[in-house]
Amino acid sequence: MMTLGFSSGQFQVHSGASDNPVMTAMPSHSSPLLATLNPDQLAAVTAQGSALVLAGAGSGKTRVLTTRIAWLVQTGQVSPNGLLAVTFTNKAAKEMLTRLTSMLSINTRGMWAGTFHGLCNRLLRTHHRDAGLPQLFTILDSGDQLSAVKRCLKALNVDTEKYDPRKVQGFINQNKDAGLRADKVDVWDPYTRRLTEYYAAYDEQCRREGCVDFAELLLRAFELLAKNALLREHYQERFRHILVDEFQDTSRLQYEWIKLLKGPDAALFAVGDDDQSIYAFRGANVGNMGQLMQDFGIEQPIKLTQNYRSVTTILDAANAVIARNRDRLGKDLWTDAGRGEPIRHYEAYNDTEEARFVVEEIQTLKREGEAYIDMAVLYRSNAQSRGLEHALFSAGIPYRVYGGLRFFERAEIKHALAYLRLSANPEDDNAFLRVVNFPRRGIGDRAIESLMAEADAGGMSLWSAACASGKKFAAFILLVEDLRRETAGLSLVESVERIVARSGLLDFYRSEKDGQDRVDNLEELANAAAAFAGESDDQSSDDQSLEAFLAHAALEAGEHEAAQGQDAVQMMTVHAAKGLEFKAVFITGLEQGLFPHENAMAQDGGLEEERRLMYVAITRARRRLYITHAQSRLLHGQVRYGMASSFLEEIPEALVQSLSRRAPPPVYRTEPAREPAAHYTPPPPARRTADVPFKVGSRVRHPKYGEGVVAGYQGQGPDTEIRVSFPRLGDKAFILDYARLEAA
Repeated sequence: MMTLGFSSGQFQVHSGASDNPVMTAMPSHSSPLLATLNPDQLAAVTAQGSALVLAGAGSGKTRVLTTRIAWLVQTGQVSPNGLLAVTFTNKAAKEMLTRLTSMLSINTRGMWAGTFHGLCNRLLRTHHRDAGLPQLFTILDSGDQLSAVKRCLKALNVDTEKYDPRKVQGFINQNKDAGLRADKVDVWDPYTRRLTEYYAAYDEQCRREGCVDFAELLLRAFELLAKNALLREHYQERFRHILVDEFQDTSRLQYEWIKLLKGPDAALFAVGDDDQSIYAFRGANVGNMGQLMQDFGIEQPIKLTQNYRSVTTILDAANAVIARNRDRLGKDLWTDAGRGEPIRHYEAYNDTEEARFVVEEIQTLKREGEAYIDMAVLYRSNAQSRGLEHALFSAGIPYRVYGGLRFFERAEIKHALAYLRLSANPEDDNAFLRVVNFPRRGIGDRAIESLMAEADAGGMSLWSAACASGKKFAAFILLVEDLRRETAGLSLVESVERIVARSGLLDFYRSEKDGQDRVDNLEELANAAAAFAGESDDQSSDDQSLEAFLAHAALEAGEHEAAQGQDAVQMMTVHAAKGLEFKAVFITGLEQGLFPHENAMAQDGGLEEERRLMYVAITRARRRLYITHAQSRLLHGQVRYGMASSFLEEIPEALVQSLSRRAPPPVYRTEPAREPAAHYTPPPPARRTADVPFKVGSRVRHPKYGEGVVAGYQGQGPDTEIRVSFPRLGDKAFILDYARLEAA
């Protein structure tokens, strides 16, 4: 007997069936497939009934999962068609099937193996009538879905200034991910009521047009199995073994879908690592691992703790950091690869010197015979890559940005540069076309095509044609003219900041659900301008104009990135590094508020997720690990002083070798120097977290403002400020020595 209910985003799915079947026939463990497994891997591969495998970083997770499938098939416990294997990427699914083909020499084409979305699509295609879908339904990607939302709002005559289409899209997806249709959403105010109405209208529009978005694929597949007992029982009978990879990354809805597919006599084999759960922003629910043990009567997880990647020093550091997290299932990684070298820690005066240190160490490693491709530079946010990219480029070191674009090639930066170019020269047709309707200002493709024809016929620029064309382009022309007037006489950095802010790009990306990275990149553009101005001054150049900076940006955006497969340093965010490994790893920007990130620390469980992210970063290194931070960093065109990351103190001192600083670098300048620069005086030593009374994330009480959460620190010595986030008042900063705070 099964019941299904939804309440405030919580699923209630109950099954009266036995949850942890035990096979009566014990298959042999003498298969050649098992010969090279260590004892823990062997226990996982040959486990009977449902099992949770807690697979530490570098412990052979993929090998265990594929060997488990091969062993089940080879020993006759299940046919390939009786397996369901779920991965999180198409690449992982393809790799799994390739390995199985080589291990078993069987045709895997009929196997149900793939991503959640891919498998749900297959299920809905097969049973489209039962799912209430046309046979040839179309799938909307994120961009297509946004367009559909806009059409829906337009048909309803909705004021999109008040109800931004991106926020409506986010509201729809958030509720679908929680398993809630429009009629099940909790409505607590008029604004939410309107959003719920738009959600219902959007769903009806999709039904008429025969299309589904990504969130709909999973929700519709879940509803299909939950409401159709015959279909559910058919697949429960078919799939005798269900295997799920990266289980720590599953959402609540994904887990409930898996539970529906698991029959009373089936075994669920989940592989994951709660210490590497770093995708809460995508809906991942690390609590699913503990919930699985409870739901299926699994007393203890099988732990894979022998690491085949890193030396002992690196693993000891990772173990020490992650041990600070509560509610872990718990494991300590170990290796027989030897102790290895100490972790090298470098504290730079500023981020320019930090980048210089990274470059010099990379050059040293190269001279010692290491390949560039075996080195990785990691950072918490994409915006940090600009200074590092510039340093590598200037040193002639080939590099490749993994899983993303180089700084000056990112769309938001190209948009901002287009506005800068128009401010310098309105006759720039390429810049005109890029931003004439971005952010959108009601200028359609037909109007632009007509303008291009007019400009071509008259032998003039698009700007000149637009000025003569009437009011269709009037708002855009006025904006560019205002930018030109407002930046006249301003410094380079001030001009960049003014143009980026007035263009509307910041507001546009702030309104996007996942737009924070793009906002950070736009703000980093001011840092690029400030760095350019400082370098020009150091080189006794008088040309710090906007035009000169644009030429510099064009050169840095040129074809100097290494081609795929070329020997090149790999650059990436820590999120992008998950699943990868390198001989030498540089973790940069370890400052409080940057890593751990201040936005994450303001959220429940955010600091623990940041710590898991640090754990992932550390365990990417095989032989050498470098950790760096800067006493000062250029943010928004200004020098800011910060504290060393609390994660640095969580690594035992015995594992770390502190490296001495180089000679002090030149002081930052954002204006042309009129007099010789004064001798650089380094800032006072950063106040370490051990010297402050409250840890970031701890609750405190203020006599006037009540209870709040410590969000971070800024400044040095007696000027150190503590920033506290209060539920109703937002963030407030206090001089630490006079803050009048006590533990709550």
